[in-house]
This record gives sequence, C-alpha cells and structure tokens, in this order.
Amino acid sequence: MLSSSQLTDLATEARARTLELIADLEDEQLLGPRLKIVNPLLWEIGHVAWFQERWVLRHDGRTPPVRADGDTLWDSAAVPHEIRWDLPLPSRQGTLEFMAEVADRVVVRIGSEAPTRALTYFCLLTVFHEDMHTEAITYTRQTHGYPAPCLGVPNADTRDGGGPLAGDGVIPGGTYQLGGTHDLGFIFDNEKWAHAVEVAPFALARAPVTNTEFAAFVRDRGYQRRALWSDEGWCWREGADAEHPVYWRYEGGDRWCRRHFDRWVPLEPHHPVIHVNWHEAEAYCRWAGRRLPTEAEWELAASAEPTSDGRHIVARKRRYPWGDDPPTAERANMDWRAMGCLPVNALPDGDSAFGVRQMIGNVWEWTATEFGPYPGFAPDPYKEYSAPWFTGHKVLRGGCWTTRARLIRNSWRNFYQPHRRDVWVGFRTCALRAV
Repeated sequence: MLSSSQLTDLATEARARTLELIADLEDEQLLGPRLKIVNPLLWEIGHVAWFQERWVLRHDGRTPPVRADGDTLWDSAAVPHEIRWDLPLPSRQGTLEFMAEVADRVVVRIGSEAPTRALTYFCLLTVFHEDMHTEAITYTRQTHGYPAPCLGVPNADTRDGGGPLAGDGVIPGGTYQLGGTHDLGFIFDNEKWAHAVEVAPFALARAPVTNTEFAAFVRDRGYQRRALWSDEGWCWREGADAEHPVYWRYEGGDRWCRRHFDRWVPLEPHHPVIHVNWHEAEAYCRWAGRRLPTEAEWELAASAEPTSDGRHIVARKRRYPWGDDPPTAERANMDWRAMGCLPVNALPDGDSAFGVRQMIGNVWEWTATEFGPYPGFAPDPYKEYSAPWFTGHKVLRGGCWTTRARLIRNSWRNFYQPHRRDVWVGFRTCALRAV
C-alpha cells in the first residue's frame, strides 16, 4: 500500500506535466481545429481534472461537485466528441482555476486519512488516466503541427545516428499465461486475468520496421498494389489518397523528410517507422513476406524465459522484457527523454530473454489481434475504459517515447481503430512459418 505522501507526489507530478505540456500554447491553439481524431486541448485538460474529481473526491457519493456543470462539460462517456468544440467551456483561466481547485482538494483528501484500498485504487486510476492524456496531448501537438513541447526532463543524447538491428528472435512455443497477474498491483480490467493459451514456436523481428525498410515498400509502389491490401485497407487507402506515411514528404532521389511537430527533418534511416496505421502495417507485411505478431506472441516474446536448452518456456513471467526492475534510461526510451524515437539498435540493456529489443518504449507496436475481453472479463468501476471498445479496435503493445514509465508493463494493452495513424505507433514483424 502506498503512503499518503507517495500518492500526493504522484498526483501532483501528473498534474504538473499536464500543465507543462500546454503552457506555451496560445488560447486559439488550445481550442484548435475541429478534427475527428483529437480533442480540443482546452476540453482535454478540464476533462482530466474532472475525472480526478469524479473518482477521488466523489466516488463514494458524499461530496458535491466542484462545478455544478462539470458533468455536462467533461464526462467523456456522455459528451459526444464532435460537440466538444461547441460546449460553453470555461476560459483558459477558468479551466486552470478548476484544475487547481480539484488538485488542492485531492491533496487534502489524501492527507486527511490513512489511504484505504479504495482511495489508493482511485488515486492511481486518475494518475494513470492523466498519464494517458499527456501522451494524447503530445500527439495532438504533432497532429496540429505545433512546436515540440519544452519539458523539464533529462534529455537523452540523440546525436548518434545508430544503425539497424537485423534478424529474428526465435521463441519456443508452449502453454503461456497471457494477461496480468495478481502480483502486479494496479492493473486495468482488460488485462484481467492471466489465462492459458497455446502458442506455436515463432520467429519475431529483433527490431521494429525502420524508416529505410518502409521507404523500400513505398518506392516499390506498395501503396498502389491492390494485392497487398485487404478490402478494408484498400478502401481506407483510396479514401485517404495515401501514397506514403502521413508525415512524410518526398525530396527527390532517395531523400525523404518527415514532419516532427512544426519542423521538417531528414528521415532517419534507422529509426522505427512511426505514424503508420494497421492497414499500412498489414500491407507492408504482405509485401515483405512477413506477418504481424498476435498479442499472445508479442507478450510471450517480451515476458517469457527459455529453459537452458532454449527449446521450451518456463512458467515465470517477467514484468518487463529485461526482468522485474523498473524501466531506466538505459533500458527504454520513455517519458519524453529523447523527444522522439531512438535508432532501433539502441538500448541493448532492454533486450528480452530472446534478444528482442525495444519491446517497451520508443514506439507502440500494432499486433494482429482484435481488441476484446479476456475470459471471465468484468468491468472495473470505470466501466467505460474497455468494454465500449471491444469491437473494431486492434491491440497495440509496448508503449512509446511519450509513455510514462510508471504506466507500462509487458501485459499492458492499448487499443486503437485500424485507420488511426496520428498516434505514436509502428510495428515489428514475424516470419510466416513456425520455427
């Protein structure tokens, strides 16, 4: 059980990061253009404070709301996305005052009693919820072409161009316990609970697909070849008129640039391709004679350990690819440290037991799996977190460079619709044949 001071520190730090991410933006930028894929940032920052108030202060039904209109403004389950620009939102100053008032009351609530199991749960729920929104705020800045945020975090050295990381990790099959286990502490409902699945032996790329590798697909007219695309993927490609990843620009010859926030930079050859959707990843796999891993394969490669002869897996699951110790800068690119991706051969200290690298951090990874409930699924108190999204979404794994290290683990499941390419997502591939 965490102490009152630990819970206070977590909540305070999460709120400080939210405010830091929008501090340099003008009022007009906080509203931003009306898009289907992102929220107006003015609404989003009010929402994270409302969510904290709803679950930390009001979950027991005894405390009145800070604002009488809060539920009608910021309840994401009740307020349709398309009208969030039209709501009578408080001004920037009014929103910041609401956020400060909620934060102050939360600190008082945490300090007024020894943390109960319920209070601890709801404090952590709201911290992790805010962590997810700070990642969303970061990709919203990318979507709109705003400048990269200026954050008070230690920066990784990204001057080294790095290199490729070829080859596959060969993973033995067997019975594997997919999902979260009771010893992990706080986990989300869609991770519950670990259950036995059978996985055949397979070979998984040691690194995600790089910009150089994906550029070869583009150069070989991968976006024009109907046979490489599913019906749904081809329909998306035609509707989007897509010829290459969304933030790429052709410079002539073999030269490409990509937009990184508000700047165009030369395409880094050994960085993972990023901002590609599931359809693009699937088409690339067909072109390359590969496939996307299932989420069971992905989690097994990240968390299982082999027997001494390498022919079987052992029952113990690692919390992270490298073991059970928390992420560090030497193991994973997270927490905005690099303000972008690192080369795929970086961070060998983060390898899994099978030599697969960067399975945590750097770039989210699409899997072949449709997002759905595990056996015996039951929603947690925040019922809207998982259950409404069990149709039409694909599972992503691993986190990215903006993901909070305290949020992620091998069993953590993300989920997006397959057409989304605004998020910080790439992919790695599997060999077609079992090994």
